[in-house]
Amino acid sequence: MPNPFDPVSLARSRRVGAPDRSRVPIPVERAIDHCRVFTANRRLPGEYTLASALTEVRDNGEGFVWLGLHEPNEEQMNKVAAAFGIHALIVEDAVSAHQRPKVERYDDQIFIVVRSVHFHAEAVTGDTREIISTGEVQMVVGPNFIITIRHGAQLPELSDTLVGNPNLVAIGPAALAWQVADHLVDEYGWIATQLAEVVDNLEERVFSPGSVFSIEKIYLYKREILEMRHSTDPLAPALRSLITDNKDILGKQLRSYFRDVLDHELSVKDQIAGYDERLSALIDASVAKITLQQNSDMRAISAVVGMAAAPTLIAGIYGMNFANMPELEWEYGYFIVLGFIAAIVGLMGWWFRRNNWI
Repeated sequence: MPNPFDPVSLARSRRVGAPDRSRVPIPVERAIDHCRVFTANRRLPGEYTLASALTEVRDNGEGFVWLGLHEPNEEQMNKVAAAFGIHALIVEDAVSAHQRPKVERYDDQIFIVVRSVHFHAEAVTGDTREIISTGEVQMVVGPNFIITIRHGAQLPELSDTLVGNPNLVAIGPAALAWQVADHLVDEYGWIATQLAEVVDNLEERVFSPGSVFSIEKIYLYKREILEMRHSTDPLAPALRSLITDNKDILGKQLRSYFRDVLDHELSVKDQIAGYDERLSALIDASVAKITLQQNSDMRAISAVVGMAAAPTLIAGIYGMNFANMPELEWEYGYFIVLGFIAAIVGLMGWWFRRNNWI
């Protein structure tokens, strides 16, 4: 037994491969959102454990298990993988998260990653700098199971929708994967609609004469839209790969469903790319407008300085200490000089205003 007061002994006890007995294992149930069984075109009532769900499906010889997980750790995911026979590479990706949208095939299992996007409407009018946040939904689709893994994402209750269409239940677990992907892509479309209104308002403010706007706001939306593009753009090639390379697992009807999701994804992709280009144009227009405003301000400042230069010049001349300055003896010289200064300043002001300098 290692000596707890000896750092060398303690370090040896924690060498690679040695179990860390000080850490209390977290049961896999902590990461489970739900475990449900679908069979005979319906959902069986109640929630199941991993073992009872698999037993139910294997004993009946039909149906599938839907296991929902929320941010499982490596130990929890290894237990799930052992129960369902999941490939080790899938386990690694499911734990690490932060994956790009993708589709990978492992024998008779398909691993699908779809990014979720959430729009914070309250941030549009507030000071919050995070307008769009992203999460991740992973799906492991096997012959008689589907495992959905959430990382910073929310999923609605899809069981009722699935049960409401017995044909979808009959298709198998891949039908549920389509429903999840369809829901997330529909959310993309709703967010694209919200961003359209935001970009329109920005354009109106930038191009309205005399309007006051902050270019930082445009940069903020530019950054947020780029984040959304990084989360959504790679989904299109992933869906194409899913449809074309997995015909032995996905039937004709289900492939048509995924094509519909792909169409929606491409539509949203084009909209978001358009917003990105419009924001780039707004940045250029804003910089040009600010530059013109600065030039106008500099002309106004120069005009004011020029108008002040004439009185300064005259006052400087009469401030010289020469003895032979005949104007100094004039009875009305002071008033004549003031009148001359006022005339010069007035003439310069008229000329500057005529040329839109002030």
